[in-house]
Amino acid sequence: MLPTPKTMYSNDYLQERCVAEIDLDSIGSNYLSAKAKMGTGEVICVLKADAYGMGAKHVYSALHSLGARHFAVACASEALELYSLGLNSSFLVLGDVSDSEALELIPKKIELTCHSPESALLLLNCAKKLSLPVYAHIKLDTGLHRLGFEQSDYPSMLAFAKDPCVRLVGLYTHLAIRSPDSDAVQVQRYLYADNLLKQSGISGYIRHVCDSIGMVRYPAWHFDAARVGAWLYGVCPYRYEHPEEDMLAVRFFSRIASIHHVPAGECVGYDDKNPLTEDSLVATLPVGYADGYPRLNSKGYVLIDGKPANILGLVCMDQLMIDVTHIPSARVGSTVTLLGDSISIDTYAAFAGMNRNEALSRLSGRAKRVYLSGGNRLTD
Repeated sequence: MLPTPKTMYSNDYLQERCVAEIDLDSIGSNYLSAKAKMGTGEVICVLKADAYGMGAKHVYSALHSLGARHFAVACASEALELYSLGLNSSFLVLGDVSDSEALELIPKKIELTCHSPESALLLLNCAKKLSLPVYAHIKLDTGLHRLGFEQSDYPSMLAFAKDPCVRLVGLYTHLAIRSPDSDAVQVQRYLYADNLLKQSGISGYIRHVCDSIGMVRYPAWHFDAARVGAWLYGVCPYRYEHPEEDMLAVRFFSRIASIHHVPAGECVGYDDKNPLTEDSLVATLPVGYADGYPRLNSKGYVLIDGKPANILGLVCMDQLMIDVTHIPSARVGSTVTLLGDSISIDTYAAFAGMNRNEALSRLSGRAKRVYLSGGNRLTD
């Protein structure tokens, strides 16, 4: 016989549906470990996608307090959000911008990516219209085939770099991380363009090739800076020998809203392919894929008092169900860990076959953010 569901509220009852608890001290520690790896090179902190779902404003302020001054984002709106905080920093927009965005960003000296003859023309036209210089990084396509000047367009690249309206801040590319050999080919293509610029009398720019993975794998290619994103938040490169140097900065948790009996043979939720094999106690959590949790189907588990509870049925937009039949301490209000503690980011992402960065950045949904810093709890 199944035990009676416990309906009294536990002592750890949460007021929120679900919470993403961000440890700013861990992010700071990860930044300092990246600084140590880079030696005299700069760490360009990548805060795109709301700092991978961690909350860009809080992360930015925490990193700035540790001395970080170089930041990168994906788009104009992300740059403007951080610029509005009024701290002394440089911001690089990694993606494409429109002419209206460029006209807003150039007066603020926000650094823009020039990645093609078309983007060069757009940036120059905007700079001339404003009678102001454009601070730019040139992006090369050395093999990722996403954004960047191809070799056939290098004459346009050189013309852009030489234009009196341009203040060339950096030259960069992005490694595809397919294999060490293909990465080496990309670096050789990068150095070819670097030499072209120098032979044309252009110097004083920073060179950056590596992201978080490249920073760990290729110390010889650190050059002047690395763009460090995933590492800051605790996504450690696979096969790195010292994963303890990179701490997961988030714990995602919810609570039990109800517990009820479901007989063997029944399916749970929208699932119709995985009937229960025994009479079960099914708990419902007020968290779903709209909060950033993967839309799993009878796959994966969560933790209650350190014990695994399997997910039952298809994760809904706002709720999900778990099996607490064999967890006697489970009751309405019990805290349920979705990510963190012994559920690593590798395990969490593997439940849904997701990239780990994707899994983190999805947490920018409805989940309430709470920040830990120096032993204090700050709410968003």
